[in-house]
Amino acid sequence: MIIDILTLFPGMFDGPFDSSIIKRARDRGLLDIDITDIRLFSGNKHNTVDDTPYGGGAGMVMQAPPILRALEHVRGRRGTSATRVVLMCPTGLPFNQVWARDLAREEHLVIICGHYEGVDERVRELAVTDELSIGDYVLTGGELPAMVVVDAVARMIPGVLGESASAEDDSFYTGLLEYPQYTRPGECNGLTVPDVLLSGHHENIRRWRRRQALLKTLERRPDMVRRETLTDEDRQILRELLDIIRKII
Repeated sequence: MIIDILTLFPGMFDGPFDSSIIKRARDRGLLDIDITDIRLFSGNKHNTVDDTPYGGGAGMVMQAPPILRALEHVRGRRGTSATRVVLMCPTGLPFNQVWARDLAREEHLVIICGHYEGVDERVRELAVTDELSIGDYVLTGGELPAMVVVDAVARMIPGVLGESASAEDDSFYTGLLEYPQYTRPGECNGLTVPDVLLSGHHENIRRWRRRQALLKTLERRPDMVRRETLTDEDRQILRELLDIIRKII
């Protein structure tokens, strides 16, 4: 998969993509990430890429021409139309695991990092296919959100993780939060590993994990339980959990 990131601050990406799973994916040729400095396409000697907004207002707005020129440069260099162009901005749709799976199907993805008070609306009209936000809070720019998106998308690319089940068991992948995980030692500060995980009984372990995932999701994100397509077994587990809760209260 090819991911091109258009940004005003390319130096911010020097570290995050050069370690851990992302680095291994790049080294193995599964992921090609390139950072393009929008300022190189400013068209003026001062590399200015922003201006005051028409109609007045505080702050500066990123100009459309430098961004569009940078996008065309990337497309020309790659020899592809890059049908998905994502703008990271506060007004975008909430990014989640569904988006990660969807974007991971693309051969070439372009991510534009917004900055200042926003981006000239004509960039959206002429080039952007998707607008995404990673949360209801304000950051200084779209660079950190772009890193989050790339990391989440990369995990969905076949072969990036050593074991496909690693991604499929993650929180949100199945629509539920992940069940508790344990490893050696068997005892730590007086706390021990649940007996079922030491039993070697795979069906009991599977059912315990599903029960724990449902319980954690019910406690912390009940909205996800409502969205999840529940099996008959899940409904039975939820009924059992609700009975326990009623007895307690």
